[in-house]
Amino acid sequence: MKIDMLTLFPEMFSGPFDSSIIKRARDRGLLEISFTDIRDFSGNKHHTVDDTPYGGGAGMVMQAPPIMRALEHVCNQRGDAQARVILMCPTGLTFDQNWARDLAREEHLVIICGHYEGIDERVRELAVTDELSIGDYVLTGGELPAMVVVDAVARMIPGVLGEQASAEEDSFYHGLLEYPQYTRPRDCEDLSVPEILMSGHHEKIRLWRRRQALLKTLERRPDLLREEMLSSEDRDILREIVVSIQGVIEG
Repeated sequence: MKIDMLTLFPEMFSGPFDSSIIKRARDRGLLEISFTDIRDFSGNKHHTVDDTPYGGGAGMVMQAPPIMRALEHVCNQRGDAQARVILMCPTGLTFDQNWARDLAREEHLVIICGHYEGIDERVRELAVTDELSIGDYVLTGGELPAMVVVDAVARMIPGVLGEQASAEEDSFYHGLLEYPQYTRPRDCEDLSVPEILMSGHHEKIRLWRRRQALLKTLERRPDLLREEMLSSEDRDILREIVVSIQGVIEG
């Protein structure tokens, strides 16, 4: 996969993308990330890319021409006029695991990192295919949200993780929060690893993990428990959980 970042601050990406899983994916050629400074396409000697908004108001707005020239440049370099162009902005749709899975199927992504009071609306109308937000809060720019998107998408690319099962067992991959995980030592601060995980009985361990995932999701994110995503086994486990909870309350 190839990802082009259009940004005013390319230096912000040097740390997060030069370590850990992302670095290994880049070194192995599974992920190619390039950074384009929008200021290089300003068209003026001061490299300004923003101006006051028409109609008045506070702050500055990123101009359309520098962004469009930067976008044309990276697409010409890639020989790809059909890239998926994503704008990181507070008004976008909320990014989630389904988005990560969808975007991981693409060969080329261009991510525009907004700044100031936003970008000229004509960029959206002329070039943007998707607008994404990582949550209901405002950050200083689109660089940090872009890092989040790339990290989540990279995990879905075949070969990036040591085992695909690692990605498939992540929280949200199958619509549920992940079950609790344990490793050595067996005892820590008067707490022990659940006996079932020491049993070696694979089917009982699978059922325990599924129950724990359903329980955690019910407690923390019940909105994720959509009927169409639950198997008959899941529904049986949930009924058992609800009955046990009611028993504790009544007791």
